[in-house]
Amino acid sequence: MGRGKVVLERIENKINRQVTFSKRRNGLLKKAYELSVLCDAEVALLIFSSRGKLYEFGSSGTNQTIERYRQYCYTPLDNNATEEEAQTLYTEVMNLKAAYESLQCSQRHFLGKDLGPLNLEDLQNLEKQIDGALTKARQRKMEMLLQQMENLSKKECELQEKNQQLKSKLEEEERRAQAIRSLWNAGTSVDNSNDPNMQPSEPNGMETETTLQIGYQYVPAEGAVEARTSVGGETSGNIPQDWFL
Repeated sequence: MGRGKVVLERIENKINRQVTFSKRRNGLLKKAYELSVLCDAEVALLIFSSRGKLYEFGSSGTNQTIERYRQYCYTPLDNNATEEEAQTLYTEVMNLKAAYESLQCSQRHFLGKDLGPLNLEDLQNLEKQIDGALTKARQRKMEMLLQQMENLSKKECELQEKNQQLKSKLEEEERRAQAIRSLWNAGTSVDNSNDPNMQPSEPNGMETETTLQIGYQYVPAEGAVEARTSVGGETSGNIPQDWFL
């Protein structure tokens, strides 16, 4: 008994639809792999599920195959134009290569190397080129030196101007300080003239005599001294004579 014909329509059962998708996806990926191996073909396969999940296979890389597909689809297949473009590019490359080799040879000649193959005319031309280069280099050097001197002169003028400004400020500060000192001295003189304690005292014609007394000095009365001296001419009493200084 053979299999019945499968009707190609959307499977309504969600579970059956997911199972069928998984089986057929794996079979399709397997067939793509077998085709790339058996036939040495470049195969790329992209599958998006109903939920938006990506499944891909690429024998040489999916991105590389897609880029090759774009170049094949969007590039006009004109063999004559392609050959002419290739020939033009080849010629341009050869010209650039020759110019590069010529520049390298000229650089060696400027450095004094590989001068043997040059004839007299070539050497004269080389000498003229070197002289011209030296002239231009010296001219540029002088321009740079003059520019530096001009910049230094401007800086010098600016510094002199700043120095003059600072000098003016300093002189102004000194004048202010001198004025403050003068006012201070004038105020001090006025205060001294108004203070009576600071005025000198006038002499009153009376002279005072100052004496310095050290220790204790006993001065007896006149009658007592006479009474003591009347007896034998010596002093008597309880006070010793050594107390009198």
